[in-house]
Amino acid sequence: MSDLKYTRNIGIMAHIDAGKTTTTERILFYTGKNYKLGETHEGSATMDWMVQEQERGITITSAATTVYWDWHDQRYKYNIIDTPGHVDFTVEVERSLRVLDGAIAIFCAVGGVEPQSETVWRQADKYGVPRIAFVNKMDRAGADFFGVVSQIKERLGANPIPIEIPIGQEDLYKGVVDLISNKALVWDESSNGQRFEEIPMPDDLKDIAAEYRQKLVEGVAEENEALLEKFFDDPDSITAEEIIAEIRKATLAKKIVPVMCGSAFKNKGVQTLLDAVAAFLPSPLDMKEVDGINPKTGKPEMRPIDVKAPFSALAFKIATDPYVGRLCFFRVYSGSLESGSYVYNANTGKKERISRIMQMHSNKQNPLDRIEAGDIGAAVGFKDIKTGHTLCDEKHPIILESMKFPEPVISIAVEPLTQGDMDKLTNALTKLVEEDPTFRVKSDEVSGQTIISGMGELHLDIILDRLRREFSVEVNQGRPQVAYKEAITATVQHHEIYKKQTGGRGKFADILFEIGPADEGVTGLQFVNEVKGGNIPKEYIPAIEKGFKEAMQNGVLAGYPMDSMKVTVLDGSFHPVDSDQLSFEVCAKIGFKEACRKAQPVLLEPIMKLEVLTPDAYVGDVTGDLNRRRGMLENIVAKVGVQAIHAMVPLEQMFGYVTSLRTITSGRANSTMEFSHYAEVSRDQQENILKNKYNN
Repeated sequence: MSDLKYTRNIGIMAHIDAGKTTTTERILFYTGKNYKLGETHEGSATMDWMVQEQERGITITSAATTVYWDWHDQRYKYNIIDTPGHVDFTVEVERSLRVLDGAIAIFCAVGGVEPQSETVWRQADKYGVPRIAFVNKMDRAGADFFGVVSQIKERLGANPIPIEIPIGQEDLYKGVVDLISNKALVWDESSNGQRFEEIPMPDDLKDIAAEYRQKLVEGVAEENEALLEKFFDDPDSITAEEIIAEIRKATLAKKIVPVMCGSAFKNKGVQTLLDAVAAFLPSPLDMKEVDGINPKTGKPEMRPIDVKAPFSALAFKIATDPYVGRLCFFRVYSGSLESGSYVYNANTGKKERISRIMQMHSNKQNPLDRIEAGDIGAAVGFKDIKTGHTLCDEKHPIILESMKFPEPVISIAVEPLTQGDMDKLTNALTKLVEEDPTFRVKSDEVSGQTIISGMGELHLDIILDRLRREFSVEVNQGRPQVAYKEAITATVQHHEIYKKQTGGRGKFADILFEIGPADEGVTGLQFVNEVKGGNIPKEYIPAIEKGFKEAMQNGVLAGYPMDSMKVTVLDGSFHPVDSDQLSFEVCAKIGFKEACRKAQPVLLEPIMKLEVLTPDAYVGDVTGDLNRRRGMLENIVAKVGVQAIHAMVPLEQMFGYVTSLRTITSGRANSTMEFSHYAEVSRDQQENILKNKYNN
């Protein structure tokens, strides 16, 4: 498998319950990796190997596997990552898309483009990942292939081009018309869908097939005028190879998204999807090169995707395995790595010995002697590594672009049942923080409690479950707390003088500065130095910046962090003996507290984007309940048999919402929620929050 042209690094992404894991299980079956079909609802899916995944029937952690598929007399190697659909585990999608070359986006034929479909689509856009769409569950009541295609166009702003259309739908769904070859294919149910055959084109589909075949050729032939002319002169003269070549070109350029359909659960349409991965998704060579920064010079550098180039790889996931210890998943961009050799971590500046390299199949490992450019693998032996670190050749260091992860929005206090378990809890939490960049642990300065923070109730629920099962630590937990933030809304000028005399050398710093909201679109500290004439020596300016940056971790209202602010240092003075960097850092911290009190500080709360699918009869009850929760209704869209209610609701009002929604609708409605943005809290609300915080 040395020819990279026949390698595909792909991810499977979708909204929760669109059928990602079932599709992956069928892929494992048809490629010969599994000899029996794994089912999510039975808890037997290979890729959902965690106990929690099998019990709940959801994917929590992204699992990687490698399979082989023959297409056009050539064997292709697919490195596949099955990602979760639940918004609480969005980090798994983010880090997978960062290292993948292509993706399969799965949509439910009934649900269409759902909230999390939009989130993962935007993540793929961010990393420039070409994708193909697979409309799954075509056998379900209410399935609407063309409706989903138009939703992809309207809601995602994509250019979906069907390359297949369904033969029948709902109970009558039995196969597809392949628009490239203009052939009708149906699957044999008795063989678990392994066999399918060509049948004459059904009469009622001839006109639709001709119309969509024309759209397909027009969609891909824009760049190729010769092909378009050929199509208008004699449509039958265009070969399938010509169309495939143009679809591939347009897909890689992200101008189109080829759309296919099937029913993974009923074993239909998966083989043609596997063919499409080989035909249309990029190989590592299509990336040409990877960009990075030389840590020594700070200048941009590139690495060609080539085995002969110096080694470079990106660590995209850290996992703890009970048998082999800390596992680091990484994608090799250039060069090669031998088992037992040393590798340089460009982020920590340390050399580490790789004791073993493995190819992953879910939670099982197959040992490898070496791994080369374009491949995805896992290694054991790292002492100090985090998600997003770059591994490279020490003589040719490079830091590749890392990933940005969302901030946690919910926290709870935890404590071990027995004091003797305190060390066990600390060690377990340290390991979980290494694995998951959206999981945070801190100690509350006032109460001394251990506070854990994550992306949602389910996220923290799984963490607590893992503490109990994997690490044998029983914990008591507090009520969920919202991760508020603080901001200042006015710009003020402040003069701070810090003096300390304790005999001998003292401390002295004097800063005049202006503090206010950051410019639009700027996050973090926006620091401007306007000191003239050396009134504050240059070497003290970084200390002032550091002081303000650290002070932002604890706002003045209730100690919540501040996301952004602008500080302009205007003037100041220093003492030739008593001034030092620490004095200016402390002066900035004190000045921050004093100035922020005058700058009209406000509390910000996380607002969630909510979608509720409910039968018509309960719409009034659901919307009434959302109004009581300070929700802002955006719209109500009619879907097949249900109404989709879209609203923005403060997270603080949403604890336990799933249970109360079941009660209101007799268990017939379901909801999905994801973080949207932070918004200012009303004055009354702010007073309540502050009162509760200080009373607790």
